Amino acid sequence: MSERAGEVPSRQELLSRAALTVFRLNGQFLAVADELAEPGGLTAARWQVLGAVLPEPLPVAGIARAMGITRQSVQRIADLLVEQGLAEYAENPAHRRAKLLRVTGAGRDAVSRIDPAHAEFAARLAGELGAEGFAEAVGALERLSGAVGALTAAQAYGPGAGAGAGSGAGAAPAPAPAPASGAEPGHRPSPSGA
Repeated sequence: MSERAGEVPSRQELLSRAALTVFRLNGQFLAVADELAEPGGLTAARWQVLGAVLPEPLPVAGIARAMGITRQSVQRIADLLVEQGLAEYAENPAHRRAKLLRVTGAGRDAVSRIDPAHAEFAARLAGELGAEGFAEAVGALERLSGAVGALTAAQAYGPGAGAGAGSGAGAAPAPAPAPASGAEPGHRPSPSGA
């Protein structure tokens, strides 16, 4: 990615830089989330799925959609959480075959043990970026995610798709979900904001 002083990067360069930065950030957040989840006896992936059902029980497919990970990944993690007694399956009045996953008291206790370190890391990150800078960074990431989601939902990527969507040599492919690290696929930091 050659960027000379004062030269505006091309759209392809910006896409490549955005993708690489998000992949690196994903890895950084996974490492932080795994460390933060330790006091609760959880992994980042288990914390993520438990966090999704803290407000209300959800079907596995709903958790996967909300988090942008595969249903199969969520199913494996949900089954492990149920085995550990941190979550349980409940009847779903809206769909007979798609049971709801709901957190148990033990699951709530596990997540609550993560809160002090989570709050402390959030304060340190806000101190590093400044409160306004932190909010701006989160807003930019949310807008980027929304834009990529809109384009991929409309399948507006690939050769010949959309105006200026070039596919020249050296261009990075359109960002795909970053591969998960660790034993449990689909890791991402906690939905509670790790």
